[in-house]
Amino acid sequence: MEILDFVSLADKLNHTASPVVGSSVANVSTNGSGTTVPFQSSSTMVTAVISFTVFILGLTGNTLAIYVILRYAKMKTVTNLYILNLAVADELYILGLPLITTQNVLSYWPFGSFLCRVVMTADSINQFTSIFCLTVMSIDRYLAVVRPIQSVRWRRPRVAKIINALVWTLSIVAMLPVIIFLKVQDELNTCNLSWPEPQEIWSMAFILYTATLGFFCPLLVICMCYLLIVFKVKSARVRAGFTTRRRSERKVTRMVVIMVVVFVLCWLPFFFINMVNLVSILPENNVTAGVYFFSVILTYVNSCANPLLYGFLSENFKQSFRRALCISRTGRPENGNATTQQTKETNTIVPLRNHDLKNHVQSSQVQGPSEEPLAIDQSKL
Repeated sequence: MEILDFVSLADKLNHTASPVVGSSVANVSTNGSGTTVPFQSSSTMVTAVISFTVFILGLTGNTLAIYVILRYAKMKTVTNLYILNLAVADELYILGLPLITTQNVLSYWPFGSFLCRVVMTADSINQFTSIFCLTVMSIDRYLAVVRPIQSVRWRRPRVAKIINALVWTLSIVAMLPVIIFLKVQDELNTCNLSWPEPQEIWSMAFILYTATLGFFCPLLVICMCYLLIVFKVKSARVRAGFTTRRRSERKVTRMVVIMVVVFVLCWLPFFFINMVNLVSILPENNVTAGVYFFSVILTYVNSCANPLLYGFLSENFKQSFRRALCISRTGRPENGNATTQQTKETNTIVPLRNHDLKNHVQSSQVQGPSEEPLAIDQSKL
């Protein structure tokens, strides 16, 4: 919930709000007069355009990813079920962007207390769900590559659905502080966290808590998984060449690795700025507000990037996207009726008359095993 109001983070820990680390509720500060410091009009327009573009791209891409996984049977693999969970989290995360952008532009929250709680709580929960999904996908890659036989009983669609449900449950529990302390603040009329006394201690504790649980610990688990995968791949390469299945697993693993790298690149600036504010007060000006906006919008860009990564790095996703959009490899719309008719014609065999059948049977008895037993003249079909 990037509640930014485009003000600097000065006096952040002395105010009643603090950021939910990771796309979360950013601390709102005030200037000496007690009013917020919004962007200038030109910057506000740029902000709105960038946010709207990210919203449209993210909504379209994740909707398409969700559709193809649910629509096509071949897409219902264990890994894709985890990707489905990630796409749902990304989609819900993106949906709150227009309201948050509105607050950023107006420098106040105009949507009331109820939407404040719903939008910002969902924003934080989906942020945690995203990193937890990537962690689960990394563990799944470890099991598939390093423990392929032992993990057969665990790498099943039914188990994946249960794990996805547990991921959402854990995210909700982790964000209970947001659910409890989030509200529209009277003094600034912004949707933000309001801590009890001592506010500085609560704020610092929450920043460390969310950064540790929602970024650094999952990242440590992810790195451990891929280090073990690298060791396994190297040893396997020494013993024998890769089989077709190994090559397939390697492609899926590469896709997940790239998704994790993109996630880190998009989220690290936000966490870094919040951690810096624990030890140093940043100056209050438009430059600081611009840097913070950039770090916040990057978190939403990550939700836009994931569907693109699916399409570029997975052949199954690429083909499913084409089918869903009715686009052939040449870029022309596919003719479903023509394709169906061609399939019917290909699979149709003209029934043979009795004397023709006898002749073919006799011919096949004379022919050797390496010859074609029934040579049918295609021009007569």
